[in-house]
Amino acid sequence: MADIVDASTRSIMMSRIKAKNTKPEVLIRKKLFANGFRYRLHDKNLPGKPDMIFQKYNAVILFNGCFWHVHDCELFRWPLSRVKFWKNKLSGNKKRDKENIEALKNLDWRILIIWECSYRSTKKKDWKQIDVIAGKAMKWLKSGRSHLEIRSAP
Repeated sequence: MADIVDASTRSIMMSRIKAKNTKPEVLIRKKLFANGFRYRLHDKNLPGKPDMIFQKYNAVILFNGCFWHVHDCELFRWPLSRVKFWKNKLSGNKKRDKENIEALKNLDWRILIIWECSYRSTKKKDWKQIDVIAGKAMKWLKSGRSHLEIRSAP
C-alpha cells in the first residue's frame, strides 16, 4: 500500500515533528515546577540527553513519542512506504534508547519514561491526563523507585 501523500508532502510533515519542548512536555514541566520540583533540561553530559534532570532526586524523565521509539501500543504502526528505511531508522532508535537507559542506570540515575499514549489516543489528545501524569511523576520522584513507565492503560 502506498502513502496517502506524495514524498515531498510527507517530508514536510515529518520535519515539523518536534523532538523536544513539545506541548505535553512543557505542560508537565510547568506543573512540576509549580509544585517545587527544580530541574535542568537536555543535559549533554548524560547518555541520551534526558528531557528533564532532577539532580536532587537523582532522576531523569524521558518523554517518548510512540512512533519514534517503537512503543508497543495502539499509536505505533510500521510505515507502509520506504519500509527498509523506516525499519533501520526506528530499530536504531530503539537500540539507542536501550543503550542510553542502561548507561543511565549504570550511573545510578532513576528513570521515568512518559509515553505519548499516556495523554493521546488514536482519536485525540486528552489534556486532562496531563494533571494525572504530573501527579504520578511527582509521586515517583519522591518515592525512590528506580524505574517507572507511564503509558496508556491496555
